[in-house]
Amino acid sequence: MKNRLETDLVGIKMKNPILLASGTCGFGEELSELFDIDKLGGMCFKGLTLLPSGGNEGIRIWETPSGIMNSIGLENPGVDVFIKDIYPTIANRDFVKIVNVGGHSESDYIEALKKLNTIDIDFVELNISCPNVKEGGMNFGLKTKSATQFVEKMRNICKKKMIVKLSPNAENIVELAMGCEKVGTDSISLVNTFQAMAIDIKKKKPVFKNIYAGLSGPAIKPIALRMVHQVSQEVKIPIIAVGGIMTFEDVIEYIMAGATCCQIGVASFINPKVSLEIISGLEQYLIDNEYNSLQEIRKIL
Repeated sequence: MKNRLETDLVGIKMKNPILLASGTCGFGEELSELFDIDKLGGMCFKGLTLLPSGGNEGIRIWETPSGIMNSIGLENPGVDVFIKDIYPTIANRDFVKIVNVGGHSESDYIEALKKLNTIDIDFVELNISCPNVKEGGMNFGLKTKSATQFVEKMRNICKKKMIVKLSPNAENIVELAMGCEKVGTDSISLVNTFQAMAIDIKKKKPVFKNIYAGLSGPAIKPIALRMVHQVSQEVKIPIIAVGGIMTFEDVIEYIMAGATCCQIGVASFINPKVSLEIISGLEQYLIDNEYNSLQEIRKIL
């Protein structure tokens, strides 16, 4: 029986287009106690840096109407611990494995990618929304020219298929996506969180120690959807949509706008099994509308 949801992501077959977003699913261990994670199309693991990181101090999560703000600060065990202790526990899982990589200097990224070249993963997702400490804290991914140059350097180091995760705060998201495609990026994921702020009126100061934090959740979906549609008009490489996906209808919208796959994030905090419900809803939608594959509705607008 044909799998209507089968998806091709840069030559790698996925049983469905549903991924869990980096930073919302850990490395799968906790969620595997709640449902069969092998039913997922794939998983973007918690962002890794070269060295272990304890993350940011103070409040890290703050709920907003229709969203969540976070200032986690890339808390993670580091690449070496992942390779030695965590990767062996997920190596044989039946889904596409994507390792998200961040850093605070070019050399951090380079060394991390060299280490990840040694293990059998499907993709590296390059997080270019990190602050570059050697350039005054400006994020790697904000300026099109410097971001593209950075991605090109990483493309030359990375031996895996590479996804670049774009920041919606970039000066020109379409030009940046086109630049990433030009220097050999296999796919792009968009969008990362929007820069946002919350104030504690009782304490009369910002909620977050770093003042600003990243906003995600359904509040950002209309803007992220617009960006996916704009970028899809200009690039040929696959787009992985991220941003406020709560239902299978949201996924359908993103696919119609041009996305190949979708990442689920905040929705999993509300309902850890939501991804399975979305997968089921997608399949029923195709059956009800007499489609044999998602390709028939992709970029249909």
